[in-house]
Amino acid sequence: MSRRQLPPLNQGSLRAFASLAVVAIVAVAAVACGEPPTGPPDPGPIDPPEPPPPPPVAAQIVPCSGGSAAGFPCDRVDLAAHVSLPDLSPGRTPAGSADAWAVNDIWGWTDPQTGVEYALVGRHDGIAIVDLSTPTEPRPIAFMASPTSQSPWRDMKVYADHAYVVADRITGHGMQVLDLTRLRGLTEFTELGADARYREVSAVHNIAINEETGFAYAVGSNSGAETCGGGLHMIDLSDPKNPSFAGCYAVEGTGFGGSGYTHDVQCVVYRGPDAEHAGREICIGSNETAIAVSDVTDKANPLTLSTATYADRGYIHQGWLSEDHRYFYQNDEQDESNNRVSRTRLLVWDLADLDDPVLVKEHLGPTEAIDHNLYVHGSLIYHSNYAFGVRILDISDPANPREAGFFDTVPGHNDKNFDGSWSTYPWFESGIFIASSWDEGLFILRLQQ
Repeated sequence: MSRRQLPPLNQGSLRAFASLAVVAIVAVAAVACGEPPTGPPDPGPIDPPEPPPPPPVAAQIVPCSGGSAAGFPCDRVDLAAHVSLPDLSPGRTPAGSADAWAVNDIWGWTDPQTGVEYALVGRHDGIAIVDLSTPTEPRPIAFMASPTSQSPWRDMKVYADHAYVVADRITGHGMQVLDLTRLRGLTEFTELGADARYREVSAVHNIAINEETGFAYAVGSNSGAETCGGGLHMIDLSDPKNPSFAGCYAVEGTGFGGSGYTHDVQCVVYRGPDAEHAGREICIGSNETAIAVSDVTDKANPLTLSTATYADRGYIHQGWLSEDHRYFYQNDEQDESNNRVSRTRLLVWDLADLDDPVLVKEHLGPTEAIDHNLYVHGSLIYHSNYAFGVRILDISDPANPREAGFFDTVPGHNDKNFDGSWSTYPWFESGIFIASSWDEGLFILRLQQ
């Protein structure tokens, strides 16, 4: 078999072959010498993406340490947050001239569906509502304006998820009704109108509600409509948005005018030691000149059980029962300013017999500040003391209150001025309590354990 013959190479082919050979030899030599081959550069390592920003750090409770919390004098009471008077309504300037701006009473509401706690803060021009989901970062969420003009006296209470709001010294205000479930889902500050307005009263100093019976008691009524002599104007709240008049009752002979004027009142279904009145609806009125104990179970036929007073009274202002209904703790708003006492005085009444209250103790506080509203929660009294802020008293020994802490909302003076803390609300399950202060606004506080 013959061998296949390859075609002969011409000069061009030889030159091309020689060029390729040279390139190959150079490349091999470059590799052998450790030099990288020519070509596109390596891209190199890729930088990792930026990590996401950390979540915002929630503000921390400022502990009361060394007698101070964020510059506020204190003892065993920590500061969670403070909301100034103007900041209670962000984007809405308070009505009227700045020298008439004032915060007054305060109450609380916990949404039974969401568990969110809210502060209801009275202001001269309406009621501000603050979301306390994060106590260190309170969020003003709503405002309901006064239906008439401004007043330094505004009061509110809650029943069946509705707020009932009254105001003094402004004719025609009536009682506003606000369905608080409207707060659910609000994501930004909102101005709300009332759901209803009860007009059987006009100007009212205070309102109390017995949540167990569903009756409200407007007291200190004046300036028209049915004033009931300034005594108990009783209101049926069984239909929360449609309150109805249930009757009048005034304890004649009490009050500076003798008409039975009631400045404040607490009404309960009685479960105290006086078996004769067990299960009855009992009201303890602070009637300027006396405390007045009444049975209002039958709204058509209320009964006075007793009245009691003391010789050096100034103005019998307000009080609250111990949780066992045995004792009534009462404040007097004018005994300090009238120099009847040298220091803030708290009076303790023994109501073992509702027909015969006995004054068993006068406890003097650490300063001469004027005392205002007080409330009892467990074995503690939360007592607003105007220029001295809020005092906490331990009543584990009920007839012998003991100082247990304080938070001064008005640093710099503890004298007999009508400024500073007006009231408190101590019943939130979270353990915080709230306090209003006349010029300073809202304080969210916590008692150290």
